[in-house]
Formats: sequence, structure tokens, C-alpha cells
Amino acid sequence: MATKIRLQRFGKKGKPFFHIVVADARAPRDGKFIERLGSYNPNTNPATIELNFDKAVTWVLNGAEPTDTARAILSYKGALYKKHLEGGIRKGALTQEQADAKFATWLETKAGKIAGKSEGLATTKAEARKAALAAEAKKNEDRAAAIAAKNAPVAEEVVEEVATEEAPAVEAEAATEAPAEETQAEDKAE
Repeated sequence: MATKIRLQRFGKKGKPFFHIVVADARAPRDGKFIERLGSYNPNTNPATIELNFDKAVTWVLNGAEPTDTARAILSYKGALYKKHLEGGIRKGALTQEQADAKFATWLETKAGKIAGKSEGLATTKAEARKAALAAEAKKNEDRAAAIAAKNAPVAEEVVEEVATEEAPAVEAEAATEAPAEETQAEDKAE
């Protein structure tokens, strides 16, 4: 019987969650399986992968063929690299101690990369938050300045309008009085 290591989809629409299982190649995607190896949650950043490493390596060594996505997950966790090292031990190219040392260094570098990505995401998120707060503060200051500018000139404009309205009225009265006096003076002269 041909076995495959593949993903079974769970979760709701738009929020997938997968179980990593070993199943008969003829079984449907979400159907009957032989053994559950772990889970994969792509909704988190970085993706959360829980894997029973020893069972996964055992199944890969026994000939279970992973699908493309399952292969990427097994490679990410180091199961395929462990299979590669086991093949070197069987051929006599490596000793068990050398293989264990190589795998330990690989795990350390992989953990460093994952930690670096997590830190990078955290700093990026903090910088984005800081920039958003600064933009919001600037927007609030601009809004406050616009409100103050709107309220302050209104009081000054009213005073200026009253002053300008009174000045033309006084000038108009003076202008109407002056021609009247001139006409009266002209009448007297005649």
C-alpha cells in the first residue's frame, strides 16, 4: 500500500488549519488516515508547526511520500535533513556522533533564523505603531489648529466688520451733509 504524508484541512472559511497525517494514497483528502503526525497553522506569522519529529522521520525512512506542502514543512522542521544524515550513516560516510553534531548545528542556525524573523516582525510592528501614533498626533494638532483658526478670526472679523461698517456710514453722512451745505451756500449766493 502506497502511503503519503499530507495535510488534512480543518478550520473555517478563510482561516485554514491543517493536520499533518500519514494516509493511504487512495484515501480522500479529509478522509481516513493511518497516523496523525502534527499540525500546521498558516494563520500566524511565522506559521505555527507542531510535529512529532521521531514519527515523521520513521515514516519518511519507511518510504512514505510527502506531498509538496508536506515536504516543505518536513524540510523546515529538519525531518528530511535527518533522513539525509541517516542515509550517510548507513553508507558509512558518517558516524552517528558526526551526524548528531551536524544536525545540532543545523537546529541552532534554524532557531536563530526563526528568532531573527520574529524579532524583525516585532520591531516592524512597533515602528508601524509608532508611525501611526505620530501621524495621528499630527492630524489631531492640525485639526486643533484649524478649529482655533476658525474660531479666532471670526471674533476679529466681526470687530473689523463693525469698524468698517461704521466708517463708511460716518463718511456717507459727512458726504451727504457736505453737498447739502454746498447747495445751501449756493442758494444763498444766488
